[in-house]
Formats: sequence, structure tokens, C-alpha cells
Amino acid sequence: VQADVIVLATPVYFYSMDGQLKTFIDRTVPRYTEISDKDFYFILTAADTQKKNLARTVEALRGFTEDCLSGTKEKAVIYGTGAWQMGEIKNTPAFKEAYLAGKNC
Repeated sequence: VQADVIVLATPVYFYSMDGQLKTFIDRTVPRYTEISDKDFYFILTAADTQKKNLARTVEALRGFTEDCLSGTKEKAVIYGTGAWQMGEIKNTPAFKEAYLAGKNC
């Protein structure tokens, strides 16, 4: 509630966020009206190589931030595509993009 910036990050399995992030979002219900005027970053990783196939997940995240929270600003969506194996994300442009986004907050 006191943070200025919130990062929602998830692996994408079968066109959706993972269960842990969904549970986190669902558990904000008692206090979600207190999460206002925040900057949001979305980080998604997937084995899929097509960013367009992650659109459903991004829209679900926006449903939470845009429709439920007042005054939010989406700062960036970082797509870590083509990551099949553990650690592969480190060799993608998304890894550097996420690092720079964090550094510039």
C-alpha cells in the first residue's frame, strides 16, 4: 500500500498468468481501494516467441490495474518471450529491459 511502484510479474502458461499472481490479486480485495496512484510494470515470461500471444495475460493485468485501482499508470510491459528452460531469460533483451526499468524507478 505504501509503495510508489508495483511490479506484477508472471510466467505465462496457456495464455494466462500463473496461479500465484492471480491469488495475490484476488487477496488484495480487502485493501484494493488503498492501492491507488501507483506506477505499474508488467513482466511476462513465456516459451512462446510471439508477443501477441501474451495479449490475454496483459489484458487480465490491465483489468485489475485500470478497472479496479484508481490513478494507476502503466509504465511498461516487458515481454520475456522464447524462454523455454530455466535461466534462458538472462540471454534475452527482456532481462536487460527489466534491469533498466528497475534502475530508473
